[in-house]
Amino acid sequence: MLKKIAPSQVELGMFVHKLEGSWLKHPFWKSRFLLEDSETLTDLRDSEIDAVVIDVSKGRDVAPRHSGEAGQAPVRRVFSPPTQGPAPRRRQLVNQEDKPDFASTARTGMAREFGMAQSVAKRGEKLVSKVFLSSRLGKAVDASEVEPVISDIFASVQRNPHAFNGLMRCKRDNQFIYQHSLAVSALMISLGKAMKLGPAMIRNAGMAGLLLDVGIGHLPLNLEECNGDYREFGDALLLNHTTLGYDYLKMGGGIPDDVALVALQHHERMDGSGYPHGIKGEDISVLSRMAAICDTYDMLVTDSSRKRGLDPATAVVELSEMHGKFDPAILAAFVEAVGAYPIGSVVRLASDRLALVVDQDPADHRQPRVRTFFSIALRKMIQPEDIQLAHCFGRDSISGLADPEAYGIRDFAKLRLRLFTAASKAAG
Repeated sequence: MLKKIAPSQVELGMFVHKLEGSWLKHPFWKSRFLLEDSETLTDLRDSEIDAVVIDVSKGRDVAPRHSGEAGQAPVRRVFSPPTQGPAPRRRQLVNQEDKPDFASTARTGMAREFGMAQSVAKRGEKLVSKVFLSSRLGKAVDASEVEPVISDIFASVQRNPHAFNGLMRCKRDNQFIYQHSLAVSALMISLGKAMKLGPAMIRNAGMAGLLLDVGIGHLPLNLEECNGDYREFGDALLLNHTTLGYDYLKMGGGIPDDVALVALQHHERMDGSGYPHGIKGEDISVLSRMAAICDTYDMLVTDSSRKRGLDPATAVVELSEMHGKFDPAILAAFVEAVGAYPIGSVVRLASDRLALVVDQDPADHRQPRVRTFFSIALRKMIQPEDIQLAHCFGRDSISGLADPEAYGIRDFAKLRLRLFTAASKAAG
């Protein structure tokens, strides 16, 4: 018996009989197969095919819907932090001096900081471009050139902990390699603050995020062909970028050892399944364990030519389900830093509206500030409304995550940037 379902409804164990839509919209060379591995499942769900026809006589049937759900677009999984019991005890990871080496800054509103974050990002992109060019030419990178941008990003995070990261989530129109470096640097700084590391180590964390992929510049790749998105070349070609980056950063002698080590170890995993050396557990440096999470998260949420990036909140779920890969204490701190619903996430509200997460509540990362933009009942765009969920006294709440395309909203990336920009200005 054949049954047509949405790509989001496909589960492991189903027999795919047909993929409806252009073959250019999916990466599969065969149209009939038993779905047996999670990687293929993820690729299928993230493809742009119109529908999937399954044969329930040869595989698993679609799960029955609960009453009252007919005709509704699917709601995605939600990361659910524990609501009872003490938070996991965060072990002392390093002995770090607390001598401040960053200038203290007063907290600013989202509107003001959004504009300053844009300026910081532009300066950062020029620096990263220069570093990667120097890498290709074999010129040593000087820490003194990198530190001003790290200080700028740190100051932005100090003034408003979510403006810079929010900008990176919502603005993706420059070369991937520059945007990725800046995003990971800001995430590393935010994570270091959440872990209560000392200023010197936070500075090194930000520098490590900026430079962790510098070895890409030594590979025989033409990054201009793919707008800097080196993921297009596949793991086999990229495997050596860790050792090449480490050797390059050590060459000049001016980069701190723990920063250079991140270039080598950021693809190592706690269970020993990573590369280049397959080391595990606390044999991986603290900054490298932090970078593994920040790097993977940004890769998950960033679009490629093959697939759309995950919704940020879905990416948090994915990280939590990669059992054994990441340091659990550092992952808990990461969720605290970006929120259970990071900026840029699309959520479905109890009021049957879709909304974009535009800011976090410092007291409760499960109840962010959102901007509504679509009515599910009316099936159309609506006048946006900003709602601080932590202070709306239960009048509305998040019921799950949502995919805008499931509601007929196309080219959501542009709409997301407009919504975020308008919400940032309104918050001033």
